[in-house]
Amino acid sequence: MSLRTPLARARGLGSAKEGVSHWWWQRVTAVALVPLTLWLAVAVASMAGSGHAVVVAWIGSPIVATGLIMLSVTLLYHAALGMQVVVEDYVHHEGVKLGMLVTFKLAAVVLAIMAVLSILRIAL
Repeated sequence: MSLRTPLARARGLGSAKEGVSHWWWQRVTAVALVPLTLWLAVAVASMAGSGHAVVVAWIGSPIVATGLIMLSVTLLYHAALGMQVVVEDYVHHEGVKLGMLVTFKLAAVVLAIMAVLSILRIAL
């Protein structure tokens, strides 16, 4: 039995002061993904039936390569933020939670690096 009051037990367990930042970044990336995804969908639809050389030439444009890099990095960051929320909310074992968070963040970083390098290899 503890002689501590409920207030004493709760002190230090309050907000980590990062929730608002996480929430804002989730919304900012979501808003940024809307035009980027629409741009990619329209571009891919307009190239339907085109050959490999046309697509490679399209990716080779500096503006297109920049847009694809922005889309890739933003998408993976948004996904990592979303998966973090899901894991924090629904995984209750601390060891499993930590392992999953590290795995998801590492996978997002590796995929982002692979995407950027792939786009740059085609563009350059």
